Amino acid sequence: MLRTAFSHQVPRSRRAAASRIRAARFLALLLLTACARPAPPGEPAPAPVAETWRVVTYNIRHGAGLDERIDLERIARVLRSLDADVIALQEVDSVVRRSGREDQAKRLGELLGMNHAFGAFMDYQGGRYGMAILSRCAIRRVNPVRLPDGNEPRIALAVELDAPGGPVTMVNVHFDWVADDGYRFAQAQRVARFLDSLSTPYILAGDFNDRPHTRTLSLFRERAREAAKMGEQRFTFSADDPNRELDYVFVSGKDRWRVVDVDVVEETVASDHFPVVAELVLRRAPVRTGRRVAAAPRVASDPAAGLVRACAR
Repeated sequence: MLRTAFSHQVPRSRRAAASRIRAARFLALLLLTACARPAPPGEPAPAPVAETWRVVTYNIRHGAGLDERIDLERIARVLRSLDADVIALQEVDSVVRRSGREDQAKRLGELLGMNHAFGAFMDYQGGRYGMAILSRCAIRRVNPVRLPDGNEPRIALAVELDAPGGPVTMVNVHFDWVADDGYRFAQAQRVARFLDSLSTPYILAGDFNDRPHTRTLSLFRERAREAAKMGEQRFTFSADDPNRELDYVFVSGKDRWRVVDVDVVEETVASDHFPVVAELVLRRAPVRTGRRVAAAPRVASDPAAGLVRACAR
């Protein structure tokens, strides 16, 4: 659990530092294990590519805090402190009257020095309302996946990211919110079919608008691995009276992901949801080409631990 003082930049927590130490130790063990296996005669020993991914999901309520003030710089300060590689944002406006006709995804990308992609649910107040993904990795392609309509139109926003060991797909969701889960489950089923069609490793994150022990969450646990929250405080809504866990992160089950740490960040003013930050490791097999092994390029690496940051800084 991370607590933040909103009026200042959010400090780095001791727990976050400890999670990086755990990740470094884990990656060093991976490399030692790989080196213990002899390579075939005449062939260099393959080096595993182990990428660290720091993922955030945050429903930003179009920048409106619990003080009812729209302040994207405040949202950016919260996000900057979390040092993410990729961020899934829900409830994002694009040139909408209520939020000053600002392109919020573009503006947050500028403030954070990140690439951005926006996906619209619907037209609203002279602009568009939807969701966004911010990434330090280059965005290779953007795919808005149309979902069955609920009380509002919905999409899932999928982007393919250019990572050191190959592409990774990030999928952002914001499902229907009413108590009857009929619309929500239909939307989740469409996302599940999309995930099943992917050939890349993937990260799924967002505001699922459902509790942990529901058929919507079970649908994703059947095919993906949940990056389960590790602290005692798992609730993500509402920021002024946290009593529900609605925001989650998953990773593709068939790939070699390790969940190092997951925290709920108790930012109590900037939005009505808390951000969730997940520290993940993706270990990829080296690519063999004939008798040679092609290693992926390493960026922002830590040679002492064999650490490869997913996106260059």
